[in-house]
Amino acid sequence: MTDLGKCGGLILGGAHGALAMARSLGRHGIPVGFVAENRLIANFSRYVRFSETWGGAKGEGAAADLIEIGRRHGLAGWVLMPGGDAETLMVARHRDHLGTFFRLTTPDWATARWALDKHLTYERAESLGIAYPRSYHPANRHEVANLDCRFPLVLKPATHSEVNAFTLGKAWRVDDRDALLLRYDQAVAATGGNANIVLQELIPGSGTSQFSYAALWDRGRPIAALVARRLRQYPIEFGYTSTFVETIENPEVEEAAVRFLKSLDYSGLVEIEFKYDTRTQRYMLLDVNIRSWTWIALGRRAGIDFPYLVYQLATGAAVTSAKARAGVAWMHLSRDFVAGLQEVKAGRISPIDYLRTLRASTEFAAFALDDPWPGIVDLPLAAARFLTRRLPLAIDAPKRNAAPPVSVATAQVRPQP
Repeated sequence: MTDLGKCGGLILGGAHGALAMARSLGRHGIPVGFVAENRLIANFSRYVRFSETWGGAKGEGAAADLIEIGRRHGLAGWVLMPGGDAETLMVARHRDHLGTFFRLTTPDWATARWALDKHLTYERAESLGIAYPRSYHPANRHEVANLDCRFPLVLKPATHSEVNAFTLGKAWRVDDRDALLLRYDQAVAATGGNANIVLQELIPGSGTSQFSYAALWDRGRPIAALVARRLRQYPIEFGYTSTFVETIENPEVEEAAVRFLKSLDYSGLVEIEFKYDTRTQRYMLLDVNIRSWTWIALGRRAGIDFPYLVYQLATGAAVTSAKARAGVAWMHLSRDFVAGLQEVKAGRISPIDYLRTLRASTEFAAFALDDPWPGIVDLPLAAARFLTRRLPLAIDAPKRNAAPPVSVATAQVRPQP
């Protein structure tokens, strides 16, 4: 048994968001444990008192395994804080069982499913009159081949419950019919079927058109919230991750997010992503994340320490409502340096403009003076993640000429709100 004294926080999976949670709790003197399938960046934090590897969140016995880890370390009553999609899904589905041992911060499955499955997310958005990109749900490859659509499109996983080349890629852009069929075949091969595939119209514009509402809610009302804008991303043309984010004021994004969450009587952490469509002059809902997001540490710099507030709420402490100040930034330096070089090469910014972004009001994803080791190991870990994302796809991708014959059919199109 690990002698840790007071009630602590057990972080389950996740990368930079998990690191931010560990630092937040640790700086407040709260003991922190970390459980993940692999050795991730949070393992290197001085604030993580102990860590364990386990079989992962997807197995039938995952909840029982997690409780056994808790018993072994004497963690009864600790706050369980999932940092990844698969872990969040598992906690939501086994909330009753896990709640007998841990304090939970994840909503129950009846609520969580509206965020964890994009099919349901867009269904909810449509019922509320919230705009989202035109989405298609073809039943098979034949319907994909004859889909009446505009390119470019994006293929996205409806859920992230499994780890494979498709879910690791997060979103695949296709610019023509041949590319669509190839990527569709790859997605089916990776997932074992088409139920987890969403085809969606790509909203034009760079990462600067992308906005997020990030908040902590309790029983249908916001406790603390901010709106942020993605200023740089990697890759720069079609980024699957933010590298430079800044807090702003945006009432339209906030109003749409609040409407969505109120409809669920929501409680817990949440980040809702939108992209502004210049053609319709509307903010389009893209994703809803109900676990720690990559740049959650931005809140601390802006006046909202999200992980600590979650811990306080879970342990019954009084929580004061808060709103973030605008003009504060977060940067994932190792990735943003590459994105910045690409932006300079493309003539979008000057080297001086890039250097100005390294200002004192910036929170870094990995580097911190009081916790240096994660920043030191971030670059090699980023290289390992890059290889993990790219190699399976390169090995398993089907050949173009292996595609089955195509016949005419009509795909089902989810109406645009």
